[in-house]
Amino acid sequence: MKFTPLTLPGVIEIGIEPETDARGFFARLFDAEAFAAQGLPTHFSQHSLSCNERAGTLRGLHYQAGRPEAKLVRCVSGRTFDVVVDLRRSLPTYGQWCAVELAANRHNAVFIPAGCAHGFQTLEGGTELMYFIDVPYDPQGAAGIRWDDPSLAIAWPLPDPILSARDRALPFLA
Repeated sequence: MKFTPLTLPGVIEIGIEPETDARGFFARLFDAEAFAAQGLPTHFSQHSLSCNERAGTLRGLHYQAGRPEAKLVRCVSGRTFDVVVDLRRSLPTYGQWCAVELAANRHNAVFIPAGCAHGFQTLEGGTELMYFIDVPYDPQGAAGIRWDDPSLAIAWPLPDPILSARDRALPFLA
């Protein structure tokens, strides 16, 4: 497994190191010892799936207010522009964002530490993402930030995103 830190502290792209032969390849997607060696969680109490039919679908920017959650997000079908926003007020990167393209054919994932918001925009129809979350979901703590917050100035790749009514009504970071 390859662990590549991104620009925000604790945000890590996780790649595979496939063992290839004439049949194809075999690769580890998760290894508790390797994750522990990187200081990452080794237990995920919730596994979820996000299915998105159309390119341009945008979900987020979501986070848990009461009980911050860490996430491991992997694209298992299609491609997505995956965004992390740092909401950790104790860090100098508060209010900054980074992005990584997750793609089923790249077999990569992103680890998002607790205290960050997450969102994505699908780049292909039929994009599916698997979420592995370290704490149980708390519906009362569900919160978010507007996808088009001018203070963040996120460079979403596709115009006219497909949004839920809830995501359209999220507040700005300020």
